[in-house]
Amino acid sequence: MMTAAREHHTVPLSVLLKRELANERVEKLEILYGQACQSKKGEDFTLLKTECQRIVGDGVTTYSVFGLFDGHNGSAAAIYTKENLLNNVIAAMPSDLNRDEWVAALPRALVAGFVKTDKDFQQRARTSGTTVTFAVIEGLVITVASVGDSRCILESAEGDLYYLSEDHRLECNEEERERITASGGEVGRLNTGGGAEIGPLRCWPGGLCLSRSIGDVDVGEYIVPIPYVKQIKLSTGGGRLIISSDGVWDALSEEVALDCCRGMPVEAAAAQIVKEAVQVKGLRDDTTCIVIDIVPPEKPAAPLPPPKKLGRGVFKSMFRKKSPEYSSQIDKEYLEPDVVEELFEEGSAMLSERLDTKYPICKMFKLFKCAVCQVEIKPDEGFSIHVGSSDYGKLHPWDGPFLCSSCQDKKEAMEGKRPPGDRHSSDSD
Repeated sequence: MMTAAREHHTVPLSVLLKRELANERVEKLEILYGQACQSKKGEDFTLLKTECQRIVGDGVTTYSVFGLFDGHNGSAAAIYTKENLLNNVIAAMPSDLNRDEWVAALPRALVAGFVKTDKDFQQRARTSGTTVTFAVIEGLVITVASVGDSRCILESAEGDLYYLSEDHRLECNEEERERITASGGEVGRLNTGGGAEIGPLRCWPGGLCLSRSIGDVDVGEYIVPIPYVKQIKLSTGGGRLIISSDGVWDALSEEVALDCCRGMPVEAAAAQIVKEAVQVKGLRDDTTCIVIDIVPPEKPAAPLPPPKKLGRGVFKSMFRKKSPEYSSQIDKEYLEPDVVEELFEEGSAMLSERLDTKYPICKMFKLFKCAVCQVEIKPDEGFSIHVGSSDYGKLHPWDGPFLCSSCQDKKEAMEGKRPPGDRHSSDSD
């Protein structure tokens, strides 16, 4: 870990003082949020939770969670996910972690929490589904996990625009179309008879326009709950997050959404974005928006500078990634510009890749617990996630993480490895 490497160096007093001041600013960051919604179907739900305690009882190690759940074919999946996802994510986190370790463990815990929530809900045999955009803010670090077509964007204090979620609409995601067909599903438009096809690309059976969601047991398990995860570290200037359902993004571009509410407090900003979207398209769908300002103490919640007008492909290059040498050079972080850093990004739909041990803290994950549902596993009963991989023969028998039999079945079904007709037969703990 970065902190361990630094213990072997002599740190100048000036650097220590700067670091202490920087840490102080992080602790005192203010989170302001507001939401607005115009409802058509009543299937959008939100989770707005601040002052969550990472270490229970200390009142200092707090983080905030903001979630948007856009249900379809009913509201049961959205409600269930709102009520259970956070607990499932936290249950997948190792205990006794310091701040850096907790942040590093979060992307993997989010994957486990999403899959467990989906697995548990599907066992209830309810047929609805939901998109999820789920943001965790810990100090200056923002971690966003997403399935579906709601989106999360960030405008930094410097005026730059960043995309923190992935759109899993089949119409615009070629990689997801290829994954579904390879797993046994079909992708095509609605056939009205006589060879005529209309509407967006859908997954069949079921006709869902999305390739990832929580729920949707009737559509097939190649519609997976494995989230795209992006983790960044803000500059100390803070920034504004906007999380909105597709009712907003079908009507407004990201730039227009930011511009139409610039300088407004969060509640008014959320209401203005919803108002603009409904004016453009009409109220065709639930239209929900959450606006979050992350404000350093020395700066008021003032108008952000106008964003730089750049093409979407340019934004990724704005992130400053930490190199291995970065962590061993003590005062480099104070010499480099204070900009947004990318800490983690992964969107693979393969559970084995998302739970692999390519983690700086892999040793902290429990050997005899299922990496997804956290059930206790006897040494001879677990399934290594490496089973079936080309590297499996090179690994030791104890090389995990491990899955219980139920979660192993879930993994194989999502990857199209379970025989047709046996798609849901073993989903029981």
